[in-house]
Amino acid sequence: MTASPTLLSQQVCFGGSLEFYQHSSNTCNSTMKFAVYQPPQARSEVVPVLYFLSGLTCSDENFMIKAGAQRYAADHGLMLVAPDTSPRNTGIPQEAEEWDLGSGASFYVNATQEPWAAHYQMYSYITEELPALMEEHFPVRADRQGIFGHSMGGHGALICALRNRDRFRSVSAFAPIAAPSQSPWGQKAFSHYLGTDAEAWKAYDASELVLTAGYNRPILIDQGTADPFLSKGQLQLDLFEAACTQAGQPLTLRRQGGYDHSYYFIATFMGDHIQHHAAVLCR
Repeated sequence: MTASPTLLSQQVCFGGSLEFYQHSSNTCNSTMKFAVYQPPQARSEVVPVLYFLSGLTCSDENFMIKAGAQRYAADHGLMLVAPDTSPRNTGIPQEAEEWDLGSGASFYVNATQEPWAAHYQMYSYITEELPALMEEHFPVRADRQGIFGHSMGGHGALICALRNRDRFRSVSAFAPIAAPSQSPWGQKAFSHYLGTDAEAWKAYDASELVLTAGYNRPILIDQGTADPFLSKGQLQLDLFEAACTQAGQPLTLRRQGGYDHSYYFIATFMGDHIQHHAAVLCR
């Protein structure tokens, strides 16, 4: 049994309920926040659940405020869950000094290096503790779970699905950091959280995992062609696409002309992503 999360705020939205919570996380050894959209169907039945992992500098709020997902979730009867992107206020001295390391920048890994290891256990939080909390305290179907995300969160969604195909039956991503071992962002984060041995990084690199994990279900990715991070080598989608081809992994990679890395891009194609998940989770 886990303690009930504390409700911080609640609003009616598309006939359902948008809720923000905090709870004491044993995994991260800190207070964690998350947001939930309960569709109207959840008042009378258990419903599938879809997790969204946000990107660098974001929190549990960005997706629920900007993505426009609730209207589609209400149509399909999907519960949405958006966790925070990292532990916060842990007392780690350098936690808030850089925007791409520490607060808001967990990269959804289980840190093995000090001082991060005591709190930055986000992989286990996303794949174990948070789903267990949702199953205990919310009307969700444990056998119908999916995951998606954006940028750093797209990376997180891919690795969580590839390593936990029995839990996450569907996966998609917007502009994911698809080969973090080859990305400046990923190399910086991994060296701090996981150490300098690049072999240890492979467990959290989607382009490596797709060759060994065998997800064997369709993956949907949208990428804007005007995304400034493409030219900076941060996303490396070509490497992931090549790995999927080599592994025979079904991938729909849509390069969307003129779109950038923002939530305007995400909101434009949100309906397609919800439909992608609903086709698996709601049948």
